[in-house]
Order: sequence, then structure tokens, then C-alpha cells
Amino acid sequence: MTHSNPPPSPAAVQINMRGIVKRFGPVQVLHGVDLALQPGRIYGLLGENGAGKSTLMKILSGYEQASAGSIEVNGRVVAFDGPRAAEAEGIVLIHQEFNLAEDLTVAQNIFLGHEQRRGWWLADDDMRAITRGVLNDVGLPQVSPDRRVRDLIVAERQLVEIAKALSRQARVLVMDEPTATLTPGETGRLFQLMERLQDDGVAIVFISHKLDEVERITDEVVVMRDGRLVAQQPTSTLTRSQMANLMVGRELADLYPPHAEVPGGAPVLLSVRGLSVPGWAQDVSFEVRAGEVFGFAGLVGAGRTELFEGLLGLRDRSAEAVNIAGHEGLPESPRAAANAGLTYLSEDRKGRGLHVHFGLRQNLTLMALQRHAKPWLNPASEEAALKQAVSDFGIRAGALSVQAGSLSGGNQQKLALAKVLHPGPRVLVLDEPTRGVDIGAKREIYALIRRLADEGRAVVVISSELMELIGLCHRVAVMRGGRLQATLSAKDLNEQEIIAHATGTH
Repeated sequence: MTHSNPPPSPAAVQINMRGIVKRFGPVQVLHGVDLALQPGRIYGLLGENGAGKSTLMKILSGYEQASAGSIEVNGRVVAFDGPRAAEAEGIVLIHQEFNLAEDLTVAQNIFLGHEQRRGWWLADDDMRAITRGVLNDVGLPQVSPDRRVRDLIVAERQLVEIAKALSRQARVLVMDEPTATLTPGETGRLFQLMERLQDDGVAIVFISHKLDEVERITDEVVVMRDGRLVAQQPTSTLTRSQMANLMVGRELADLYPPHAEVPGGAPVLLSVRGLSVPGWAQDVSFEVRAGEVFGFAGLVGAGRTELFEGLLGLRDRSAEAVNIAGHEGLPESPRAAANAGLTYLSEDRKGRGLHVHFGLRQNLTLMALQRHAKPWLNPASEEAALKQAVSDFGIRAGALSVQAGSLSGGNQQKLALAKVLHPGPRVLVLDEPTRGVDIGAKREIYALIRRLADEGRAVVVISSELMELIGLCHRVAVMRGGRLQATLSAKDLNEQEIIAHATGTH
């Protein structure tokens, strides 16, 4: 999508980053990057996880300091000692991982550190009114400014992050994977908002692994690889395939591995009948066989995640019958489910999937400590398991002793996958398994999912990416409003059919 360049408004901001170098100890992650951002342009910033995209944008927005190089704002060389200094220049970063205080209200989060006052008192009414306005702008008119963030679903939290940035009067807005948790409708509304901001002279950096969205909304594509800027050119001059090839530095083979048929007479490893989760899912029944990849589709709020949280005992639920790999009945807890042979990878990688302040070894073995305790915990056994997982899953880390939070998004996801596989489950539930990971890591995760099925496991994939479900799954169950609308076989899998069932227009 190409836009004419509107004349800069008086408050427009032009950025020139020159020769940006960043070192973390002896490791250099950015190598002399030059980047210019013009008012009223939308830039798609692409690159594999670990390419340096987020580090470069954290330097621009004051969260990190460059080791060398300079930043110019409207021709002035600036040095930011923190994000407040960058915000004072109109530069705002929306983080990929949510930066919200869960126990505060939406309005309190919007104005955290920027509270408005009337004399000695907080101007709560004014802040609520402004919050209502920005919530309406991002498509959340139904959310009250007084609602606690912990009560919001993941997609609503993402939109609150965007609303917070709007309240800062951003003139340069960096959006890191903003559509990762959004439905197509919510994404469309976000793109309309981006175009309005663009017309007002705001420069937008859109970091995404969804190349169809980059193609649709951006004016220019900026590609980074191994800490270097390797391309910056008009979006209209690149195909998606060319974008992907620039990111990985080679021709990218087919993204999805070949479909293998489920063996005839394969045993049912997960059977669910009449599962209900109050307020989220009603009377859902399905079964998954050994060797099968079984997908769950639906819009945000359809109840897919909550259904499986109920199955695991994380929510109140009831069922007529459940059988997990020969174990009858609903498990009382995720640990009981794991003991029965079912493990679950949460869509919230940093909130529920990993302990980001723990080491890699502690994260990997947490669900299967008894394997490494005879009777005392044996760190050497854990270390051997970690080395094996790093090799098996292609986890790239500077050292095995680092914290999980220091890994790139794709490598965190591989560690989370290794963690839920470490107990040796026969049934694996993966909720948004490639959210926020680059196209190279996606291909590796897809190959892993196919390998797990080929080994005779039953794999459930919950995903908002329709092409992911179509490319991976043997069958797809479509939910709407907490009810199972249809289960589509491979021959019936296409975007139009899934969307029709998900929206009730079939």
C-alpha cells in the first residue's frame, strides 16, 4: 500500500539514526546501523528474531543506550537517558510484551507516570474522559476506564497499550508486533487508526512477522539481518517472498512441511464430551487421534483458550466424559494433566509460559523435576537435559547460564516448547505457538509440530492465523460464542469456510 507523503505538520518529527552500534559485554548486536524516518510514512521493520530490530528501536525510544553512533531529531543531536526523555521528543514505543500494571485500572495505566492534577489532587475525571476517548479510537468503547487490567483478555490489553501511546501525543510511534493477538476485524480498525495518524504527520515503525500486513499497510520496508541494515526500499517493489528471502539471507523453502496422513485405526488419545466452562464455553465435544494435528479456530473471545484452561483445571468446568491417553476423568490441575499425559503451552509466553527471571535449565525442568531428583535434585542431570534441548530445538543463546528473559522471542518460544515436551506428553496443546516469532523460527516450529505428530503424539493447535491452521492441521474445529460450530476436514479447509463459521455467516 503506497501513500502520498503529506506535508509535515508543525509538530512533525524527522529522525536520523547514524552509525548505531550496540554491545552487550563482548557481544556486538548492532553494527553501524543508519536509519532515517520521515513524517507521515509507515515503515515495516523486518528481520528474524535476534536480527537487532527491537534493540535498535529501544535505543531510539530511550530504553537502551547506544555504544556508538548518534540520533538526530529534526537536525538536533539528542541523547536520551530514558524513555521519558524520548517521549518528550514525541517518540513512543509500544512493547511486544505488555508493559501494564495488572492491578491498576485502565485509566491508571494510561496515565501512569503522567498523571494530571488539579492543584494538589489528581484530576481523575479528566483522566477518565481522555481514557474513554483513546479507548474509543482503538476500538474498545466497551471497556470502562475503571476496569482492572487483570480482567482484560490478551487482545484488549494489546489495544490498551496502543491507547496509552496515543495519549502521549506520539509523533514517532514504534509498534512491536501490535497485531499478534488481534482478530482480522480489530487489525483492520488498527490499520485505519494508523492511516489517520499518518495523515496527521506521524511517522510509524511497524515491526511484524506477518508479511501480508506489511505489504498492506506500509510505505517502505526496512530489513535487518545479524545486526545490520540490509535493505530499505518501497514496499511496492518487493513481493512477500522477496521480503522473506532478505530476512533470512537465502531462498526460503515451503513454510509448511508435507501433510502426513493419520494412520488408519490410530488410537484416540484425547476424547472430550460435553465440556463446559461457565461464561466461556458450552457443551464442547471433540476427539484427537495419535498422529493428528487438530486445530482450533475462532475470533478473540470465542472461548478456545478458556476451554483448554478449563480442561486443565485452571477454571471452573464440568464435563460428561474426558479421556486423556487412557486416563478417565477431568484432571484436577495442570500437574495432574501432565501426569495423565497432557501438557499445555500458554499463549502468554512471558506471563504463564516461562519464568523469565529464571535460568534456561530451571525453566526446562520445572514440569519434570522428579526425573532429575534421586532423591535430591541433580544439577548435572538438568544441565545434560538442557544441552540436549538446545540441540534438539535449535535454541540460540549466548550462554547456557543466561536468564530466559534475555533470549529473543523465537528462542523463548522454542524453550517454552521444550519445557512442555520435557515430561514426555502423549497429548500436546499449543496455544498461539508462533505468536511474535520470525518466519525462520516459524518454519522450525512447524517442522517440530509435524515431527511430534509423526512420533505418534496428538497435537492440538489453537491459532488466530488461518493459514497456519490450514497449512498444519488434519482437521480444524471452529468456535463461536463459546460453542463448537463445525469441525472441518482437510479437504474443506480454506479461509472463507473457517471465517464463515467463526462469524456465523455460513
